[in-house]
Amino acid sequence: MSGGQGQFNNSPRGEDKDVEAGTSSFTEYEESPFDITSTKNAPVERLRRWRQAALVLNASRRFRYTLDLKREEDKKRMLRKMRAHAQAIRAAHLFKAAASRVNGIITSSPPSPGGGDFGIGQEQIVSISRDQNIGALQELGGVKGLSGLLKTNLEKGIHGDDDDISKRKSAFGSNTYPQKKGRSFWRFVWEASQDLTLIILIVAAAASLALGIKTEGIEKGWYDGISIAFAVLLVIVVTATSDYRQSLQFQNLNEEKRNIRLEVTRDGRRVEISIYDIVVPADGVLVAGHSLAVDESSMTGESKIVHKNSTKNPFLMSGCKVADGHGTMLVTGVGVNTEWGLLMASVSEDNGGETPLQVRLNGVATFIGIVGLTVAGVVLFVLVVRYFTGHTKGANGAPQFVGGHTKFDHVLDDLVKIITVAVTIVVVAVPEGLPLAVTLTLAYSMRKMMADKALVRRLSACETMGSATTICSDKTGTLTLNEMTVVECYTGFQKMDPPDSSSKLPPPFTSILVEGIAHNTTGSVFRSESGEVQVSGSPTERAILNWAIKLGMDFDALRSESSAVHFFPFNSEQKRGGVAVKSPDSTVHVHWKGAAEIVLGSCTHYMDENESPVDMSGDKMAELKNAINDMAARSLRCVAIAFRNFEADKIPTDEDQLSRWVLPEDELVLLAIVGIKDPCRPGVKNSVLLCQKAGVKVRMVTGDNIQTAKAIALECGILASDSDASEPNLIEGKVFRAYSEAERDRICEEISVMGRSSPNDKLLLVQSLKRKGHVVAVTGDGTNDAPALHEADIGLSMGIQGTEVAKEKSDIIILDDNFESVVKVVRWGRSVYANIQKFIQFQLTVNVAALVINVVAAISSGDVPLTAVQLLWVNLIMDTLGALALATEPPTDHLMDRDPVGRREPLITNIMWRNLFVQAMYQVTVLLVLNFRGISILNLDHKPNAERVKNTVIFNAFVICQIFNEFNARKPDEFNIFQGVLRNHLFVGIICITIVLQVVIVEFLGTFASTIKLDWEMWLICIGIGSISWPLAVIGKCIPVPETPVSQYFRINRWRRNSSG
Repeated sequence: MSGGQGQFNNSPRGEDKDVEAGTSSFTEYEESPFDITSTKNAPVERLRRWRQAALVLNASRRFRYTLDLKREEDKKRMLRKMRAHAQAIRAAHLFKAAASRVNGIITSSPPSPGGGDFGIGQEQIVSISRDQNIGALQELGGVKGLSGLLKTNLEKGIHGDDDDISKRKSAFGSNTYPQKKGRSFWRFVWEASQDLTLIILIVAAAASLALGIKTEGIEKGWYDGISIAFAVLLVIVVTATSDYRQSLQFQNLNEEKRNIRLEVTRDGRRVEISIYDIVVPADGVLVAGHSLAVDESSMTGESKIVHKNSTKNPFLMSGCKVADGHGTMLVTGVGVNTEWGLLMASVSEDNGGETPLQVRLNGVATFIGIVGLTVAGVVLFVLVVRYFTGHTKGANGAPQFVGGHTKFDHVLDDLVKIITVAVTIVVVAVPEGLPLAVTLTLAYSMRKMMADKALVRRLSACETMGSATTICSDKTGTLTLNEMTVVECYTGFQKMDPPDSSSKLPPPFTSILVEGIAHNTTGSVFRSESGEVQVSGSPTERAILNWAIKLGMDFDALRSESSAVHFFPFNSEQKRGGVAVKSPDSTVHVHWKGAAEIVLGSCTHYMDENESPVDMSGDKMAELKNAINDMAARSLRCVAIAFRNFEADKIPTDEDQLSRWVLPEDELVLLAIVGIKDPCRPGVKNSVLLCQKAGVKVRMVTGDNIQTAKAIALECGILASDSDASEPNLIEGKVFRAYSEAERDRICEEISVMGRSSPNDKLLLVQSLKRKGHVVAVTGDGTNDAPALHEADIGLSMGIQGTEVAKEKSDIIILDDNFESVVKVVRWGRSVYANIQKFIQFQLTVNVAALVINVVAAISSGDVPLTAVQLLWVNLIMDTLGALALATEPPTDHLMDRDPVGRREPLITNIMWRNLFVQAMYQVTVLLVLNFRGISILNLDHKPNAERVKNTVIFNAFVICQIFNEFNARKPDEFNIFQGVLRNHLFVGIICITIVLQVVIVEFLGTFASTIKLDWEMWLICIGIGSISWPLAVIGKCIPVPETPVSQYFRINRWRRNSSG
């Protein structure tokens, strides 16, 4: 199947530790349902709690990109049914097998004839595989007979030409499963219209239309109602369009996530194809395997590992993962003809669940919404009281309501207008789009990250990466190029120079050396159509196979002359792999290959130039260890190759006993020690230095020799100098593993390099760092790395070398296995957080200004300068268009000049509060002055429509202030707000669209928007009012702010009250 230093205190955030990692000084963290620092593996009850606490006007839109808890329960229920089905089948076959043994009869049904071009039909093959019917398989002649019926060569695979693949797809289907169609645009229009406030406004518009026509006639009475309805419709369409585009981005990203690439054998060659191109997919039977262990828990629910063999337990189910060993599978079922395909056809894929930032923003939106509702309630109460007490004047200056004289229709019409204003204030006050801005910026970031070779599998990982304080990185392929070549070789009797000079080795010595290399490998050698020799496998395997070819190895001949009896696959715990090979003369050789010092430790002899085993003396052992250390110090990966003879009659003949047979690993004869060069990636040192400058410590965790790890760490800048290369800065995995938990926690922050580490050592390091309050990112590529990837705050798997298990457990896949791409992910993570903060600052400024202006005006004069239609337009600028403009800012180098974002740091920083206060106070002051003194200030005393002109200037100046302030929001803590603005085409486009639409609304839609055409002088006044916000922002940024967040003062006071109570 077919591992520069930064200085850290005891905690990266000082005393403010995460609740989930340690203890916290303030217990009220746990009181808030919105305080979830990590949604990774969060309990369902915790997720349900914050949903219930949120103030939501449109639940279908607000919770669209959160985990669908009901669907998750349905998925689990479906899995339980399928597991029960699998268990029932297994029990039935055990019963039938027992009955067969007792009665001596065969209970399997005879094979039915196939159809079409193949000797077996789709229904029969699916039945055998799904029911795991071993009897039926044996009747067909076992795996060999089945492959004949399928016209598949067990060694060369299928032909793989277009005609062959077309026939197979026609006969057996394609490896896809029915997926629910993406939502249509009209579905998003429907969801956008579910907003409670918009529904109320539509009802109000209908009432206003009816009353207006009745009281003022058809010619003028329809203006107010149609104006509000049109504004609501515009909000719905723009919102739906934005949401629809966002959903298309997520669909494309999900397609990328599902498009897994794997190796298959076609026409005798191993080629890499997409999972969709498998024409006989994931359910199958084992052709041949060695120590193959499969984790079937995803289908059966049982956590134990199942060992597979080709005779008694050959069936392999899609959706399961290889835990150990390797093998070749004959695929028997594709798409919906597999167990996993049935499940995936029944349960649609989710979008990944909510993110911590999304949850926190729901908390912010709820708080602001409560304030907005309160304000709207106050405005409604004041306007109604003023109206019925006769203090609300009409256009002619007379009271609008006179008891006993005003008609009921007029009263009803006026009340509808008052309610409309109050509801519109709620629309502006409740930032429904604030939590959705997270998914907008994440969708944008995830799409751009694909270009930076990072595929995000879990939404929250993207933002969590911005909080990462440490990265535990592998060495091979991540910090190095993964382009390996054998550059040095020692045998027991000489150092070979050059290392591939076959003339320096006696033929019998070469013969046994290449025999071991040819059999003890997961790679392969084949010739292309042009006759060129091609090698496949891992980079280490390819390097050794290429070296052996230069020594004269004939891969195919060696594999056909002798047979592998038993295999011990290489794993990262043992650091070695072995194979027992039986020659035609029944001689058995047990070959071992692995970490040089470990294999050498098992050697009691070495092969000399006379092809005779010689006792390994102390001096010879010391000499070879010095050679290993010398190569390791020059950053070479050291691999030793050894063998031993074994008596053929001692090898178990029973397959079950053979599968449990442990290959002898003592009394080995050393054949060779090779040094493999894997150079550092060119830009990795700069990337490591950039991380250190950004407050992110890079730690190398590698299975390689400690000296090799040290040499690479010095080259990459992880270790600054030789003087840093001492314990615990440089430590071996076994040493770290031997410490108690408390001791590991004490030294974990000092560790920069861990050599000869196992995946469990990596897991222990991650756990210790998390207990110290760090936000940990971990890279991994092997199946055994899965626990560490799962435990880490951000698991980063490798796209090229990573196993499917590692990718499944990771949050982000680094497609090019490059550490530079990991650093780019950090930049994007910080960019997500920064963009959300920009949007919050912009939106809250609009919120505060609009609310204060309307409240003060309503209480003092009984009228509001900003009408319902105008407020809806402001809401559109603030909500949808503002999010698009500010949430899609690309990352800048400035983001890497600051420390990581603390997961408990307030969303609204002191700098944001300062900027918000300065801009909001300016807008409120200027616009209220215009509201109360505008007619005289603007010289409108004797001009017609003076009141409408004044209100239009207020509305126009208010919108233009937001346009200017949108530039300020781009750079909350920088003076040059225009830097890089032209590179963000979306921002420039939205600013231009907003300006054009504002001109249209003021100049051409006066009837609908309650505006009047302004002359150029008034336009210049409005632009002048807005432009002052730029120099004002510069002055504001000179005002120092305290380091302690404003919110912290409230927490301290609350904690003191709680303590005293």
